[in-house]
Amino acid sequence: MTEFNTVLVANRGEIARRVFAAARLRGMATAAVYSDADADAPFAREADAAVRLPGTSPTDTYLNIPLILEAAARTGADAIHPGYGFLSENADFARAVTEAGLTWIGPSPEAIIAMGSKTRAKEIMADAGVPVLTNLTVDEITEDMLPVLVKASAGGGGRGMRVVRSLDDLPSEVEAARAEAASAFGDGTVFIERYIENGRHIEVQLMADAQGTVWAVGERECSIQRRHQKVIEEAPSPLVERIDGMREKLFTASRAAATAIGYTGAGTVEFLANDRGEFFFLEVNTRLQVEHPVTEATTGLDLVGLQFDVAAGRPLPAATPPATTGWAVEARLYAEDPAHDYRPRSGELTRLDIDGVVSEFSGPAVPGIRLDTGPVPEPGRPGLVGVDYDAMLAKVIAWAPSRSEAVGRLSAALRRARIHGLGTNRDQLVRVLDDTDFRAGDFSTSFLETGQSVGTLRPLADPAAVALSAFAAAVSAEHADRQAVTGDTGTVDGVRPGFRIFGSAVTEHRFVDSGAGSDGEEFLVRIVRDRDSVRPEGRTDVAVTDITGGGDAATTVTLDVGGVRRILTVHSYLDGVTGVDSPLGPVDLIELPRYEDPSQVAAAGSLTAPMPGTVLTVTAAVGDEVTAGHPLLTIEAMKMQHTIAAPVDGVVAELPVTVGQHIDTGALLAVISSEKDN
Repeated sequence: MTEFNTVLVANRGEIARRVFAAARLRGMATAAVYSDADADAPFAREADAAVRLPGTSPTDTYLNIPLILEAAARTGADAIHPGYGFLSENADFARAVTEAGLTWIGPSPEAIIAMGSKTRAKEIMADAGVPVLTNLTVDEITEDMLPVLVKASAGGGGRGMRVVRSLDDLPSEVEAARAEAASAFGDGTVFIERYIENGRHIEVQLMADAQGTVWAVGERECSIQRRHQKVIEEAPSPLVERIDGMREKLFTASRAAATAIGYTGAGTVEFLANDRGEFFFLEVNTRLQVEHPVTEATTGLDLVGLQFDVAAGRPLPAATPPATTGWAVEARLYAEDPAHDYRPRSGELTRLDIDGVVSEFSGPAVPGIRLDTGPVPEPGRPGLVGVDYDAMLAKVIAWAPSRSEAVGRLSAALRRARIHGLGTNRDQLVRVLDDTDFRAGDFSTSFLETGQSVGTLRPLADPAAVALSAFAAAVSAEHADRQAVTGDTGTVDGVRPGFRIFGSAVTEHRFVDSGAGSDGEEFLVRIVRDRDSVRPEGRTDVAVTDITGGGDAATTVTLDVGGVRRILTVHSYLDGVTGVDSPLGPVDLIELPRYEDPSQVAAAGSLTAPMPGTVLTVTAAVGDEVTAGHPLLTIEAMKMQHTIAAPVDGVVAELPVTVGQHIDTGALLAVISSEKDN
């Protein structure tokens, strides 16, 4: 038996906080490492001890093995938990931890190595009797074998992965996958296999001890993905529930996989299945999974706590895992814009409030919402979201007795959540959860890549709702101005109609719709105050009936809209940032100054950065003639690559960026001179 008292988490954000929560329940001390970008992050503040890793890039910080081991020594840590991502599946790190006399909370280096190469892993699984897809070579692939999948051997998360539907594209796609894999994982090895259209992503949670007990804890379905990254996960799987005998076959194959590599600790066997119940091995993730909360919710287990027990040499508490009860669904809240090719968003997360939360980082033990989050915005201390790390902000998990209730709870919680400061994929998550096919369990891994997903890109607030929200924001701004002058925070004088000899008074406000899915539309709101009402110009069916709050609190604006009462809550922040929440749908706005600063007006033909990031490649030069859509450069942001293309035909007049340069949102990338500009 190996006892340890202080655990260092070699990770950041939500998973660091999750491990700390489990450690505290066992009376352990906690230690963190943090990059310069994370110096004020909640996980770094919550740990009992924290050590700075100088720099911001993952290579300099969370992937720096010597610095992490040094931090463990400085904090007195006697165990290291790697979380997921970063070094969690790095056999050299696992070996270095044990050689330093520390307890490694994870599987053996040998198991990590065995599963680290997907080609070798498939060979091992085939020998163990686990169903696998055969590897193909470029030369043997024929037209009738298409489509095929090119996949990085050493990594995951969609990087180094290409679906190829044409033989003519195969060589170039293989080379592109190799280049991306080499950049992401330091290993450009790829393999090719049959691509199963409309497949289902099913995985089985493993927990194994050193005494030979192997649990197949339960399955999860993770078929709702974007760019091969999971978005919504659930346990159990609707597909497995529907097909007799499939669950036991999955569990048998998963236990065989664990036994074949002498696995210990928490791990996941991932399979690709079809609607007939056939399934094929994808990979073994030799770590804790992001989506582990849905298994915890349906089993009552603390998987991180069991990781501690197994690492200490303790046996699992029983020969078989507990039975599952109810249904759990998890949604990953990302700082990204699905309507614009999942463009990352960065900046300040000023508010993240979700109703119905009954637990954080554990359970839940009763039906409701569990929230596992990295940033924890507070008044005066927003959560800073940069571009150096993954774009996930939080995991929102609903557990209930049935799937329909769990999905409904999660949809309602996300729809009514107050999420302010930067755009997220919240609207898309709600659209998916409310989708008829999803509710029926009729979906696949291609759901978000086909016509099935078109409706999921629509914002929850339609144009009419945006207009009403902007009007409420304008009224709230004027209410705040009056409060600042009068010092009165409890009246509605700011919205009362007023007697005027010369008729109505009209005031103007300009806003930009800054929410995800918006193209940055700018619009004008004109407030009319006359003897009878306070209303938007051109609308006689809308009037303000009450306004309360203000100051440091939210402002509640009550409207009469054609005889229907609508209550909108307005939160205002610095620099004109405003979040308006109501049952009509959430709206994010920025109020513009009354007069435009000429120095901020971009020249014609200017192409500015849509997001902060790092310039990876520059494929054009000043003087080049380009056509609309011609790639000019690529930017890496939040582990994803984005191509910046010429918006019009013309000549590259300016290109003031270089490879490796960090750029901020709005930075000038290029100027394209077209004939009509001259």
